[in-house]
Amino acid sequence: MDIALYVLAALLVIGGVAGAILPVLPGIPMIFGGIWLAAAVDEYRHLGWGWLVAIGIAGAVGVALDFVSASLGAKKIGASPRALWGAGAGTVVGMFFGIPGLLLGPFAGAVLGELCSGKSILRSAHVGVSTWFGMLVGIVAKGVISFLMIGMAAVALVFS
Repeated sequence: MDIALYVLAALLVIGGVAGAILPVLPGIPMIFGGIWLAAAVDEYRHLGWGWLVAIGIAGAVGVALDFVSASLGAKKIGASPRALWGAGAGTVVGMFFGIPGLLLGPFAGAVLGELCSGKSILRSAHVGVSTWFGMLVGIVAKGVISFLMIGMAAVALVFS
């Protein structure tokens, strides 16, 4: 039974790494779940609660960055508050439409928000592109944090 649970833990971590890049899967929670499952099967001998809390904190930062990265991209160029709200709303609405929704939702939300603030179409498009760029930076950060979490677990396993 332990072998099956370790295989499941490994599959969760591998799927989580894919989810760090593909917005369809909840990558960071899957990685944390796989690490926690492996620790539980090992009865927390090598990966104790301290490590799990540290890995969980890193994961929480990654999830938070994922949610706010698009809005931060818009804010970086001085977008209106409506554009920031629009980027956030576009991200949430986009989650229900798969990958196309997650890629286009923040962009469309930021553009619509900026247009509602009375800005020009060109300015609104610029805000939308900056939002999309922020989202890409967030995906990179999420990937880095995912590998950081896996690295922390590996360090705990090797040196414990």
